[in-house]
Amino acid sequence: MHEPLLVLGSIGLVCAVTIIISVHGLHRSRTTRDFYVASRRVPPWMNASAVAGEYLSAASFLGVAGLIMAYGTHGLWFPVGYTAGFLSLLVFVAAPLRRSGAYTIPDLMSLRFPSKLLRRLTAMIVVFTGWLYIVPQLHGAAIALSSTTGLPAWLGPAIVILVVLPTVVSGGMRSVTLAQAVQYWFKLSALLIPTVFIVLRLGVGDTNFIPDLANAFEVELVNDTQTSTYRTVSLVAALMLGTLGLSHVLVRFYTNPDGGTARRTTVLLLWLLAGFYTLPIILGVVARAVLPELGESASTDTALLQLPTALFDGLTGDLLTALVAGGAFAAFLSTASGLVVSISGVVSQEFFGGTVRGFRVGAILAMVLPIVATFVTTGLALAGAVAMVFTFTASSLAPVVLLAIWWRGLTVTGAVSGMVTGGFMSLAALLAGHLLDDAGMSMAVLQYPALWTIPLVLVVTMLVSSLGSQRPPENTDEVLARLHLPESLKQGTHSS
Repeated sequence: MHEPLLVLGSIGLVCAVTIIISVHGLHRSRTTRDFYVASRRVPPWMNASAVAGEYLSAASFLGVAGLIMAYGTHGLWFPVGYTAGFLSLLVFVAAPLRRSGAYTIPDLMSLRFPSKLLRRLTAMIVVFTGWLYIVPQLHGAAIALSSTTGLPAWLGPAIVILVVLPTVVSGGMRSVTLAQAVQYWFKLSALLIPTVFIVLRLGVGDTNFIPDLANAFEVELVNDTQTSTYRTVSLVAALMLGTLGLSHVLVRFYTNPDGGTARRTTVLLLWLLAGFYTLPIILGVVARAVLPELGESASTDTALLQLPTALFDGLTGDLLTALVAGGAFAAFLSTASGLVVSISGVVSQEFFGGTVRGFRVGAILAMVLPIVATFVTTGLALAGAVAMVFTFTASSLAPVVLLAIWWRGLTVTGAVSGMVTGGFMSLAALLAGHLLDDAGMSMAVLQYPALWTIPLVLVVTMLVSSLGSQRPPENTDEVLARLHLPESLKQGTHSS
């Protein structure tokens, strides 16, 4: 069988292109602004492709189809929530974030409040979130490589690390932007081409698949309708607001020239995400019909990798499998690169004075803990692990970022209280839900805590800010005007 060699060739091609782009970025990145925000000159179409490239992670590429394999129509809420998160970002965050002129989320909080405590706490949450998010990417690389080639699983994470670090260290944000944009279109092609082949196969081939496809969504997830409704609403809330707390996503909006282009980037991005998510949904439905035995096991994340050879014999099936595997590695590389850039920027700003050397040291430090965590954990389902990260960010960072942008009455003590409360309560609930063996509403409340942790954080933050002795900074109105007034209006005000 040629499949292992073809898969390795496809993965090697993705890695080679990424490295070539990083070498190109080395010649273009010469200033601190190049490394952190690509000199704030990234046009909307390029930035939208880059954001989609880093956002569509292992959970999106392999995990969505795996969820449909496991849960049928209930798995559709993940792509809906992932995409809706950017609608929230478009409405509430994109333009003000760009107008802030910051490099990182801690920079944004420092602009609003001159507090070292709040800045360090924000930095710690950003780094911790990045670490949590990198682990599923490394697990996904292990799954993709071992299931398609039979090679040891540890080689997958090793490949990701050996490609990501040189890419980030050599050219920073400028290199990563171009690489992620290219990787988005490769990922889209890696799913679109197999989808076209499979649809044609089912349309003109064996019609025995048609009845199975019609019944592909028949699944009994839970008997308790109330519990199922709670899980769905809480999950969507976590995914929608969790996006607002993902530093590696937010930092991309600092690279736009101005607030208007940041909004246009988000609109284009919504179309790119919608187009992409259509494909794993279609393939997940087909996989549920063609590979019913897979839905009864814990390996549903491999559904897309197994589907081509289940429908096509010989070289065609092997080539399509290699294409999907290459696209999966593009997902792992692009998301991991964005996360490392985000963590590196924060580490450099906080501990190395914001220098290029500090950025490169931060890139190395960004991978240390995830590497250890990858080899000592067996890993949840990819989408489930990423959903936990979204729940944490939606509960800790996102509410305070929203209030910092939109509420004048926010104080330092209120922001710190909210972040600590949300981070602690969400992690405690998720850990208890993972360790305890129970069912019903009580377990759903622990496993999907966003529906109660997000309101709790908002209430705590606003109460502490309103009832405490501390007052908002004197320059609050000036900072909020900077965040919300269009650049043209501010220039006109200064000229008059």
